[in-house]
Amino acid sequence: MAEPLLQLSGVSRAFGGLKAVQDVSLSLPEGRLAALIGPNGAGKTTLFALMSGFLVPDTGSVRFAGEDITGQEPYRNARRGMTRTFQIVKPFAAQSVRENIAVGAHLHEKGRAAALAQAEQVAQRVGLAPQLDKPASDLTVAGRKRLELARALATRPRLLLLDEVLAGLNPQEIAEMMPVVRGIADSGVTVLMIEHVMQAVMHLAEHVWVLAQGRLIAQGTPGEVTADERVVEAYLGHGTAARLRKAGAEKAGAAA
Repeated sequence: MAEPLLQLSGVSRAFGGLKAVQDVSLSLPEGRLAALIGPNGAGKTTLFALMSGFLVPDTGSVRFAGEDITGQEPYRNARRGMTRTFQIVKPFAAQSVRENIAVGAHLHEKGRAAALAQAEQVAQRVGLAPQLDKPASDLTVAGRKRLELARALATRPRLLLLDEVLAGLNPQEIAEMMPVVRGIADSGVTVLMIEHVMQAVMHLAEHVWVLAQGRLIAQGTPGEVTADERVVEAYLGHGTAARLRKAGAEKAGAAA
């Protein structure tokens, strides 16, 4: 059996007295499109930072492509093929869309011409080709989200960590972005996405992990985790799952 592309074993991280991530273990096979979900403050972004090297675990290990990368710098992990996006998009506002994407391409391309040419190819993949020469500061929120995605793609990742790439988008923009994410996965890039837009999770993810108060509380298909009482409780509060179950039973009884 092939070794997973990404493997976390007992990863924990605390900030003072706050245990942000507690004993998290997961394995992500290559070629999978998966999601990490959970309520606000669950520790999802912290876990991404621990995976990618922006934070060092207090305990536990991170392996990528068969190597122990625990505590390795993000740029080293990017060279290995692990790249992440960020919730708050901060493009180089004074530069063009093309130049912004080329920043990612320069991870592997030393020459400016080659980096700019690769930027154009990546822009085609994410729907930014018509805006290549526009200043990044002129992009809409949706355009900036696509630019963040494009800069990450330009690094030629094997694993792409997407941190709420759909946040702040309206329903139409979400519907337009979902095929872009699917296309990236279909091209062979392994994708792990943090996402609150459950429509996207249900339609895109093959496997889902649920984080609450720093701990993994459930995993499985999107259908399995959204039916899990622990997940309902984590999102909606104590006792909610039982009340929903009781209401469902009463409704079914009335219908009978």
